[in-house]
Amino acid sequence: MSQRAHAILSASAAERWLNCPPSARLTEHLPDTASSYAAAGTLAHAIGELYLRKRFTATIGPKAYAAKLKKLQASEHYSPDMDRALAEYYDLVERMYLSYSKTPHVALELKLDLTSWVPEGFGTADCVIVGGNALHVIDYKNGRGVPVDAEANPQMLLYALGAMKHYEMLYDIQHVTMTICQPNIDNTWSYSRTAADLRAWGESIKAIAQTAFDGGGEYAAGDWCRFCKVRTTCRKRAEQNLALEDFGKTEPWALSPTEVGDAITRGQNLAAWLKDVEEYALGACLDGQEIPGWKAVAGRALRQWDDPEAAFSAAIESGIDEAMLYKREPLTLASVEKMMGKSQFATILGKHVNTPPGKPTLAPANDKRKAITNRPTAQEDFGEPA
Repeated sequence: MSQRAHAILSASAAERWLNCPPSARLTEHLPDTASSYAAAGTLAHAIGELYLRKRFTATIGPKAYAAKLKKLQASEHYSPDMDRALAEYYDLVERMYLSYSKTPHVALELKLDLTSWVPEGFGTADCVIVGGNALHVIDYKNGRGVPVDAEANPQMLLYALGAMKHYEMLYDIQHVTMTICQPNIDNTWSYSRTAADLRAWGESIKAIAQTAFDGGGEYAAGDWCRFCKVRTTCRKRAEQNLALEDFGKTEPWALSPTEVGDAITRGQNLAAWLKDVEEYALGACLDGQEIPGWKAVAGRALRQWDDPEAAFSAAIESGIDEAMLYKREPLTLASVEKMMGKSQFATILGKHVNTPPGKPTLAPANDKRKAITNRPTAQEDFGEPA
């Protein structure tokens, strides 16, 4: 499994230190908080790298491949769902590879030198494809929570710059495409820039990167706080989320559409911040610290079987009909498709599947989905055919 080191100004945290420069040094010596999600992500990256290495680099034989795959899949963090997600990642790389008119070069887990733009900067790109004057940088995300935006993503822009520098002696790169592949939440999309645009962006961040490296700049709170190590106790983030009194300073008393949108954004940020603070306070109380006004207590206890099979056997022996102890429920559509495989499922059961419109839901303006409305169009108002 590839080991990934982290720079003080890591590419993965670029959005944070570009917007809040002093956070880089503030969090420099704080330990990373390991989680099962992070461990699963690391494992998925390792398995994905193995799949692609067998297909594109020819640096691993069948026996070594099988042995490594078996070892990785023996991890406690492995689940069969990874195979489905990584199959989509594999297919994406394959499509990008075949889109080149001539066989391109493929590099996996490519170490990139970012020092031309970021002091002591480096990063590791999951997959880089280069051929002719076109470069493609692909980053796999295993997350199931927040969709990662490919457009103007600082991490991807830095990876693209590093890859351009890496291959500049071999290829006259003019066009760069950056793709985020996040199959667990169906979030896969690309963003393209010219090489000249990328270089200009790189020049524009040099001063900010140097300020962050030196520990200077102003603290600023925003979406980039989500994975910051001091997000639970950061005063700037607290100030931002507690500054709600602005809504009581203006008239009229009814909020304008602009204020409604602002209130939703603030409310979501406040909810995320409050959850982080509550988790911090619970941990502090469990560690024996005092949080005035609060304490840690045992949650609601739920009854459970010590041995379900033994319990049901006792019930049946007492005269309870076995059929009364179980419910027969059909598998979900997704479970049946997973069991049969997509191709067989589509052939046999595709005609029985329909996809009704989803229930309307509120989403940020930059969401990829098309906006909908119940307001009739001019054609509908006048009864004209569409």
